[in-house]
Amino acid sequence: MDLFPLFNSLRIAFLSSFFVFFTGIFAAYYAAKLPRLLKGILDVILTLPLVLPPTVVGYFLLLLLGTKRPFGAWMMEQFQIRIVMSWYAAVFASYAVAFPLMYRTARGAFESFDITLADAGRTLGLSNTYIFWRIRMPACRQGILAGTVLAFARALGEYGATSMVCGYTPKRTATISTTVYQLWRTDNDALAFRWVFINLIISAFVLLTVNMLEKKQRRK
Repeated sequence: MDLFPLFNSLRIAFLSSFFVFFTGIFAAYYAAKLPRLLKGILDVILTLPLVLPPTVVGYFLLLLLGTKRPFGAWMMEQFQIRIVMSWYAAVFASYAVAFPLMYRTARGAFESFDITLADAGRTLGLSNTYIFWRIRMPACRQGILAGTVLAFARALGEYGATSMVCGYTPKRTATISTTVYQLWRTDNDALAFRWVFINLIISAFVLLTVNMLEKKQRRK
């Protein structure tokens, strides 16, 4: 049994989750401080991939990353790197569909933060950076961790946008999701079920982790 799809899926999920973690927290922190109207507009823009069909998200990514499109053409010209139909194209796809989960969860955590704790820190002469990392983030860590876990799970199971931008090439771009589809197309149900079972185990572990984090949050 070739384990490359598992390795590739984990690689893509970890990389996209890493970028989602920092950009999601940054967007959520500043969005939570905006007036209601601006916050509503920003919410629509940033969470749109959550409600769009994944293939539509993939289509928009092709418009951006294609070799004849702005960013894709620039990467080819400057670095001779073709993004589409490569495994790292799936990182862009997974990032796009996982970002809204991290953003919405982190924003909810920041909005529930007791702002008087930050005000008290400022009266003691603490910097905003110190307050953010040593006071705000620890107080919101359960929500942040839950968002990170959900984003990782979404990235790990992504299929629609991934298949649009990187397709399926064994030992190059194959992921668990695309492998299951290809095995089903070729009537290899036994091997397809193995990958489905692996995905079920990973998904169950993720859900258990999220439930544990939510229980800790409710106790606090």
